[in-house]
Amino acid sequence: MEKTEKKEYVTYGNKTACGCGCGAGTEGKGTGITGCRFSLSPMTDNFVDIILGAVKKTHTEKVWQETGKLSTVYRGKQIHVEDAVKACFINAWREGVHMTMEATYSKGCPGDTAGDSFMAEDDELLNEPEIRDVHFPVACKISLYPMGIPNYMEYIAEVVNHAIDLGIYEKSAHYCTVLSCDVQELFDYIHYVNTYCGERLSHYIFEVTFSVNSPTKE
Repeated sequence: MEKTEKKEYVTYGNKTACGCGCGAGTEGKGTGITGCRFSLSPMTDNFVDIILGAVKKTHTEKVWQETGKLSTVYRGKQIHVEDAVKACFINAWREGVHMTMEATYSKGCPGDTAGDSFMAEDDELLNEPEIRDVHFPVACKISLYPMGIPNYMEYIAEVVNHAIDLGIYEKSAHYCTVLSCDVQELFDYIHYVNTYCGERLSHYIFEVTFSVNSPTKE
């Protein structure tokens, strides 16, 4: 009889934990870490220079960071993660070059404690002074996933209605909401969503797809 090799399965903890402190530290208190994994896709021959140049230009001293062959991750205090992602996107923008960025924001992920020393950083933004006066239009689709709660649609409706109030809502589509606005307005809205969800949900995932200079009208 052949010996069966033991498989190393992953363990994500109690599936009922979401909504009751998932992502908590050793003392049962959440670390408060916000994270974002994103991928830049400039549609041009010199995409390597654009991507790596944007990553290098972005100030990341106040976030945990990792760049690999598939994507880049920033983790730490919400404001600094948002600041770094915004800067990397703006630093990669080129007039007339079609570019997209896929980004996944998350807070409360079970076991997300590594690198929590960055939570002690002060609130002074490193990138914002250099990018706050940059303006260009962005098309965007968003999808919000509140985790572990039965009334998740209430939270989704709230963030979509806020986009309507701001005048950046374009339409609802299958599995997403489409927005259109200036890059500064869009990242202000992302800050609103992360703050709203972070204050009310123990775990959420917020998917954002950015597009600039698209040749497609619709």
